[in-house]
Amino acid sequence: MNGNLATELAKLLTPGQVVTVGPEMRAALQDGTGNRGIRGTADALVLPEDSAQVSEVLGWCYEHGVPLTVRGGGTGLAGGAVPDGGVVLSLERLDRILSIDPELWRMNVESGVRTATVHRIALENGLMFPPDPGASEQSTIGGNIATNAGGPHAFRYGVTGSWVTGIEAVVPPGEILTTGGPLRKNVASLDLADLMIGSEGTLGIVTSAWLRLVPAPEERGVVVGFYADTRTGCDAIGMIMGSGIQPTALEFLDRGALESSLGSFPSAAPDEAGFAVIAEADGTAEEVSGAVANLKEAMAEGALLPPATITDHVEIRNFWAWRDGVSIAVTAQRGGKISEDVVVPVESLAEAVEETIEIGRRHDLPACSWGHAGDGNLHSSFLVDLDNADQMRRGGVAAAEIFEMAIRLGGSISGEHGIGSLKTGHVEAALGPVAIRLQAEIKKVFDPKLLLNPGKKILLP
Repeated sequence: MNGNLATELAKLLTPGQVVTVGPEMRAALQDGTGNRGIRGTADALVLPEDSAQVSEVLGWCYEHGVPLTVRGGGTGLAGGAVPDGGVVLSLERLDRILSIDPELWRMNVESGVRTATVHRIALENGLMFPPDPGASEQSTIGGNIATNAGGPHAFRYGVTGSWVTGIEAVVPPGEILTTGGPLRKNVASLDLADLMIGSEGTLGIVTSAWLRLVPAPEERGVVVGFYADTRTGCDAIGMIMGSGIQPTALEFLDRGALESSLGSFPSAAPDEAGFAVIAEADGTAEEVSGAVANLKEAMAEGALLPPATITDHVEIRNFWAWRDGVSIAVTAQRGGKISEDVVVPVESLAEAVEETIEIGRRHDLPACSWGHAGDGNLHSSFLVDLDNADQMRRGGVAAAEIFEMAIRLGGSISGEHGIGSLKTGHVEAALGPVAIRLQAEIKKVFDPKLLLNPGKKILLP
């Protein structure tokens, strides 16, 4: 069958929608983990243009027992879009804005629409779509839904799933499921949309979604505090949370992350800084002014300098561009990194940051972390030369110890990047036998032939 696979699929679509060779095909065999050598195999890449064509392709694959892996922007960091044979189905051509209703604060988009496009269209209509995962110019709404992506502003506004009120999805053996919609309340059935959100393409293929929006805030204000060490910085985080202030974002960078990125920091910073805390407030001008003053007071104790404030719109945009570039700056130190997005209780953040450094020391690798302090979500990272096999091996062992640390501290092995294929070996320890069994049974209900994104997310007996 494999020899005729592309020919048969082209009968369902067009020859131009089925690719088997060339750069487009090669790109479809990896995602954001490609720099770690994670590369899959597939017989064909298909590029449907609507949900009806997605249904036809899934139906054909199901009839012929062909595995299918769905792909969005390819920015995932857990190997979730890396195929294990069969067909890769890209949603990049499902890129239409189906409707925008500014007065009703909602939008209906196809899954291939870029995250940045949703942000821009919402803002042009005086609204905001709060989820802001990284790589927004490349990542897609479908990929964000598949991983239930977060971002800095998830601290106040929640992850992607909090903003999805309905989806259209294609489920085996090729049926189109619509659940939810332009509704703000819907308790008539089991929450099938919520099952699909975060399932990483293992239960079905989300082809469009209804997104909830909110009025864009009038003003924003950012407060940055620098501290001598991790414990002092985490004390400031505790002070913010204990004071009752509700920032929209609450971020941190440890010493290693700062040393990698302060060269491009958009304002003055002390050279001896060992930890940074970033807090943002939004709302009316009066609300932001009051929140910024309260944040400065809460962050002042132990700070190396009085906490700095940024209120100019352009400067805030430049600041968040710098924050988005921290990962790149860290990677540039050795040319590569092995980074994992574990999450721990907020009160254990300092311990997790310090243990990340200790794990790196044991494996003779520079280590650092940064991330979403208010959520206890840290990107524990080990710097490696991607061409050095021994460093890559040691980095892999160190990453496994990071997962063990997160579980021991009462956390979990992913805060926002998903499980994919890289973390499946740690799922059982993270979830326990009851959750593992129930997830496997749900998978079999949706996908009885186990053809959707095999080997990802869900452990099977």
